[in-house]
Amino acid sequence: MESSFQKADGMNYAPISTGIVRKAVEKGRFFFSVIGLDHGHISAMVNGIEEAGGTILNVYDKDPQKVDAFIKAHPSCRRAADTDKVLCDCSSMVLSAIRPDKRFYLGEAVMNAGKDFFVDKPGFLKLSEVQKVRELSENTKRRYIVYFGERIHVEGAVLAQQMIDEGRLGDIVSIQILAPHRLNAATRPDWFWDAEKNGGILTDIGSHQLEQILSYAHANSGTILSASVGNFNNPAHPDFQDYGQVSFVTDNGVQGFCRVDWFTPDGLKAWGDGRVFIVGTKGILEIRKYVDVAVSDIGDHIYFVDNEGEHHICAAGRTGYPFFGELILDCINRTENAVSQEHVLNAMELALQAQDMAVFYKRSINENEKR
Repeated sequence: MESSFQKADGMNYAPISTGIVRKAVEKGRFFFSVIGLDHGHISAMVNGIEEAGGTILNVYDKDPQKVDAFIKAHPSCRRAADTDKVLCDCSSMVLSAIRPDKRFYLGEAVMNAGKDFFVDKPGFLKLSEVQKVRELSENTKRRYIVYFGERIHVEGAVLAQQMIDEGRLGDIVSIQILAPHRLNAATRPDWFWDAEKNGGILTDIGSHQLEQILSYAHANSGTILSASVGNFNNPAHPDFQDYGQVSFVTDNGVQGFCRVDWFTPDGLKAWGDGRVFIVGTKGILEIRKYVDVAVSDIGDHIYFVDNEGEHHICAAGRTGYPFFGELILDCINRTENAVSQEHVLNAMELALQAQDMAVFYKRSINENEKR
């Protein structure tokens, strides 16, 4: 299991399989490289692809110290002199956690170079970028895939998807997601506090939740009903958004709601008490993703009730992370089994639409003011 320190640090949380490991290819069959080490999620992304059989070739970042640390963790990786060296190598895919406002431009270059792009969330900061990638994917036949780790890199979330797909919950009626995160303010780079560079809370961590709801609902897209964001405890960064919520309905009628925030107390052993609540016509289900508060610091708990009774399932070690092997095979075979390009783009469109329409609330000395 993950160490308590590593699990407490969401920015650098990098799950490693503890049970089932799904290897899609043998070493040397699928090569990938890395550009951009601005966010610690790159370690999780590389872990997933390497566990599934991928072989890393090159890494580039403008900060040599970040590259040094990365190569120490991945000693078979070579240091590239610049971005062009990676774009011209023999890798099939480029992974990136470059600063969010630079992701679209890097992805565009990667796809034009004939490679697939696998990037940390949020994949985009503007709706116009989503449409450009939709056109670019059609023209280049390359894919722009976003790492939505809160669904694909959590075994409780993977098992819940399998249970829904098997029909154990019946038709899905409602999905609610609570996604608190730990701020760890002292460790955050300057761009973290700037919405022009990180996209705002609904674009950033909200995109995780909207993608999950689409996936669990078997929906294509949806309509935002209401959205709000706020700054309630960060006066030193008055434009920073430390809270957000979205209500929407999917195109097949599932009611969705998500709450995201940066208010995880220091006493919690994990970076956030992430929970998912799903109501179906045959059963109800809750996922306790990272911790079972005051009971266990092991996550991946599913609580499920159907007509047969009450069930508690600990999913840790039971499913592995099949997304990564499926993604490798998709890149090789040009299929869409891990995730479709349209699903990725639709999820990001919803998040960006919610961010654009969100009302911003900020706390003043005496009252909450609506801006």
